[in-house]
Amino acid sequence: MLRKIGGFGILGGIARWVLRLCMVLALVLAGLIIAYRFVTPVSTLMLLQMVEQKKIDRIYVPLDRVSPHLIAALITSEDAHFCHDHGVDWGALREVIDQSGEDGPSRGASTITMQVARNLFLWQSRSYIRKGLEIPLALLLDFAWPKRRILEIYLNVAEWGHGIFGAEAASETYFHKSVHDLTPAEAALLVGVLPDPHDRDPRHPDRALLYHARVVMRRLHYGRPALACLRREG
Repeated sequence: MLRKIGGFGILGGIARWVLRLCMVLALVLAGLIIAYRFVTPVSTLMLLQMVEQKKIDRIYVPLDRVSPHLIAALITSEDAHFCHDHGVDWGALREVIDQSGEDGPSRGASTITMQVARNLFLWQSRSYIRKGLEIPLALLLDFAWPKRRILEIYLNVAEWGHGIFGAEAASETYFHKSVHDLTPAEAALLVGVLPDPHDRDPRHPDRALLYHARVVMRRLHYGRPALACLRREG
């Protein structure tokens, strides 16, 4: 009987420590969400590469200095309902979950806001656990930040190649020009790199990248209404 009571005491102590740890993590996360609303953020992948002493190339730029062609291409490709959703596309997410296997979702259905949540606070490999954490984080970010801030951070933390983070660094690396000066075709190629940044290069586009860029170019007009939405917010 004493052993059982002692066992329950040990388990209770562990539970209390776990609860305290969760509360601390929640407070840290809340602090970061508030801070990143105003200061330049660093993604978990950047931090990992810093720890591994790998070179990181990033030049932070405000949203007003990004080509509208790239903004339209990004929204067309990654999140057509960006201005109207609340961080999560429930219909697309349900469809992906219905088609998932035992190892988790085979494709993302992640909105731009969910990708920002993942880049800033989570890890990159796909799993139900990560997706389950992405959703509440995306809802929090959509509540705490304006759409302009979400998009600006995405454009400055997304990976566009080995050690290349953010649209400005990508544009200068691949096209030798500022992201402000990208043409529609260059913007479509750059967005086409995002699904596979380690194996796609817009300077030497393979068949998959060219196909993706052509699709984005054909649908570019779908992303242009978002520009008006973002201007109203600004």
